[in-house]
Amino acid sequence: MKIAFTTLGCKLNYAETSTYERGFLAAGWEVVPWSSVADVYLMNSCSVTEMAEKKSRNYIRRAHKTAPDARIVVTGCYAQLRGDKLLEIDGVWKVFGANEKSKLVNEVLDGTRSENCAHPRAHKREGPIEDGRGREATFSECVPSKTGSTFGAYSSGEERTRSFLKVQDGCDNFCAYCTVPYARGRSRSIPLCEVEKMARDIAAKGVKEVVLTGVNTGDYGRGTDESFLDLLKMLNGIEGIERYRISSIEPNLITEEIVDWIASGTKFLRHFHIPLQSGSDTLLKKVGRRYDTALFASRIDYIRSAMERPGQSKVFFGIDVIVGLPGETEELFMETYRFLKERIRPAFIHVFPYSRRPGTRAATWPDQVQDSVKTERVARLEALCEELHAAFVAENKGLPEQVLWESAQKDGVMGGYTGNYIRIERPFDASKANTIEDIVI
Repeated sequence: MKIAFTTLGCKLNYAETSTYERGFLAAGWEVVPWSSVADVYLMNSCSVTEMAEKKSRNYIRRAHKTAPDARIVVTGCYAQLRGDKLLEIDGVWKVFGANEKSKLVNEVLDGTRSENCAHPRAHKREGPIEDGRGREATFSECVPSKTGSTFGAYSSGEERTRSFLKVQDGCDNFCAYCTVPYARGRSRSIPLCEVEKMARDIAAKGVKEVVLTGVNTGDYGRGTDESFLDLLKMLNGIEGIERYRISSIEPNLITEEIVDWIASGTKFLRHFHIPLQSGSDTLLKKVGRRYDTALFASRIDYIRSAMERPGQSKVFFGIDVIVGLPGETEELFMETYRFLKERIRPAFIHVFPYSRRPGTRAATWPDQVQDSVKTERVARLEALCEELHAAFVAENKGLPEQVLWESAQKDGVMGGYTGNYIRIERPFDASKANTIEDIVI
């Protein structure tokens, strides 16, 4: 049997897709590209924006056109939120929502062995999506790790140098613009013992760097006796893995204790991915974020004071920003622009235009921003991102760092990332692949 995979959206989805792939390979299936003829096509979908949903539908239709008799399986956030709509697309055979991911591989294997495998089963949401603040998710899998487990996953490694390790899923914040608590359920964690096992599996494959992923990674351990710092300390002791990066941690969950421990001399790198969403306190309060710009700036300042020393490389901050939230006037947008340019000065800005998502509170607000205005503001922030990134690289010129070289080559050149996430290139040398080398930027 041949199976093809495609993944849209976040690193969490990529980690989950890799886990599905290992399951099918273990069953003797052959993995082929999405553009090839396959018996089964498996899409891990995204629903964070209208464009992501449209892209998901296009990939499904493309697969059906390539192999009309193939069975198409869809999972991910789009599958959870609008599984019934996906089942209306020609070729879609099974849809797996949030509480069915752990069953996906076995059910597809069993279904393809059965003669009667044309009946799709989809997750059906009971009732419409409502406000959701404080409302319990109805997924059977959304339970704290002390009473049950969520679906653990990790990617097999990019060029065998880097792997994404899922340690947490779901979110309790219910921000006004976001469907994640509905698509992925309430916040829950992979038990520490399971994370340790996955990390050791990754180390056994020779992977040198791990990126911790989750919807809100810093929320690890909520409702249990385990904490995010416990997780970091356990991972730091795994032999074979030499570097860790932390992905998507809310600013209010970055404690001084965590920062001080990382700065004390650990495998955790000078690289933080922190969602800001807006540099306007007016908008942060309106959409229900759990911090203001003063707290955000204080966290950045503390990390820099703890981790940056004369003659050492600077901390890389990747900051998420949503442009065009309902009610974002030009004045409020400029508050965000100035906060980034004059106060925070991150190394990179991940810019997203606000997408009106059905069922969220923000979708009903009357003060929606025109698409043309969003596009123009996105362009301004992307230009600022280029300016800030160039300045960050210039600040690090002449400073010592370490690069993890990747095995891929293009036109005789290989590349890799420093600990603080600056891309470095050199002439290809196969002996350097998957090794860490001391350099001067």
